[in-house]
Order: sequence, then C-alpha cells, then structure tokens
Amino acid sequence: MTRPPLSGTQHVVMWSGGITSWATARHVIAEHGTDNVTLLFADTNAEDEDLYTFNDQASAKLGVPITRVADAQERDPWQVFEDKRWLGNSRLAQCSHLLKQEPCRAWLTESTDPASTIVYVGIDWSETHRLPAIEAGWAPWKVDAPLTRPPYRDKERLRAEARAEGLIDPRLYRLGWSHNNCGGGCVKGGQAQWARLLEVFPERYARAEATEQKMRALLGTDVSILRDRVGGKTKPLTLTVLRERITRQPAQLDMFDEGGCGCFTEVSQ
Repeated sequence: MTRPPLSGTQHVVMWSGGITSWATARHVIAEHGTDNVTLLFADTNAEDEDLYTFNDQASAKLGVPITRVADAQERDPWQVFEDKRWLGNSRLAQCSHLLKQEPCRAWLTESTDPASTIVYVGIDWSETHRLPAIEAGWAPWKVDAPLTRPPYRDKERLRAEARAEGLIDPRLYRLGWSHNNCGGGCVKGGQAQWARLLEVFPERYARAEATEQKMRALLGTDVSILRDRVGGKTKPLTLTVLRERITRQPAQLDMFDEGGCGCFTEVSQ
C-alpha cells in the first residue's frame, strides 16, 4: 500500500503483531499523535489467527490503520525455502529477508523520504547491544527504539497493560511462546519451541517436518532446521528425529533451547 508523501516527520513503526511493537506504537503515538504514524505490518502468511485479531483491536484502539505489506507472490516461509533451495535455520533464515525486510524496505522507498522519516523497532532495554546493527541495516532511515529507554517494562508487564486496555492476549503468549509470529513455528526457535508446537499445533509441526524432509531429498544433503548438541558434538537434528525423541526419550530434549525471533532487527540489504 502506497500513500502520498506527508508533510512533517513521518513515524513508521515496524509492526510485528507482538507486544513490543504495540508498546512501541503506543509510545510513538503518545509523543507525536496519529497523523504521521504508520503501523507497517509485513505478513508472512503463516501467522496465528490471534495475531490478526490483535492487529485489528490494537489498530482500533491506537487510532491508526495497519498498513500491510507482503511478498509479491504471497509466499509463506516454507515456500520461500523451497524456492531458494535453502532450509532456514537459526543461522540464516531467508524468510526474514524476503517476507519482512524486503517488503518493508520497498514500502519505505516508495512512500517516505529518509531525510524526514524515523523507523521504530520494538527491541527493549535488554537488547540495546543490537542497535548498531539495526541502525546500519535500515540506513539511510533513522532508527529509534523507545523501549530501550526508561521506564523499563518486561513483556509480562506490557501484556498486562494491553489487557487493561481491552486487547486480546494472543494465545501464543498464553501458551508459552516468547513471540507472536509465524504461528509459533519460527525456524530461529529452538527445541523447546518445536516441542511445544508439536504438542499444541501438531498440524503446523507436520507441515514444517514435511517441508524439511522434502528439502533434504531435493538437496541431497543432511540439512535440518535444528542442531543436536548431545554428547558435546554438534550435528543436524531433523524434526522427525525430534518428534521421535519427544515420544520415546523426552529426557534428551534441551528444553532450555527456546531460541528467538528477530526478523525486523536482523536486517540484510
């Protein structure tokens, strides 16, 4: 979606549908009003239904519509991996670049002037070490991260504040996920995330497992989303093997390996 240039500074919030992007938008609107604010949402087409409900409710409360962008082919992450012949993992996930960063950057290029635009990202006070890379990645646009400054709040506090404003508490958070993205199946997530996905959304796990197996056959290599560090040696860990371990040998799972999601904050140009 492209709109005519606005007068004055434009404030573009990288809206993920997560709690920190909401808190960031709330801060920006409180400081600058709604007229020149954009909530820029890159849809991966793999999101949980609650994310869209949260988007609708939050947008109505904030008084700013969601501006949706997406891959030109409306692909989801699994289709991207097949097209690129590379299985995404914690070290490299083309889905972040192609489904989030590229559409957002294209919108910024078409709709804003870098000289009069600020891009806001939802990292908080515990992630300030990431700012230099984020700023370099979004150049020439100026970047700001309001949640890195006082008053400091963790996600639990922010979720409580959102509920107090009448917003849904997205079910991925309620079910134990640390993020509200990609339907809970982020390839940057660890063993604990995938074990939870298998338990709660087995059909989503099955889709990921089938794609991983297809990619292994297509490439003819021992590739996997996860890594196995049992015994001190790192090797590929397929979702098929993980599923079998969950069933037969749950003690071998690394339930502290939650992983993370940082699509807007790990920018490639």
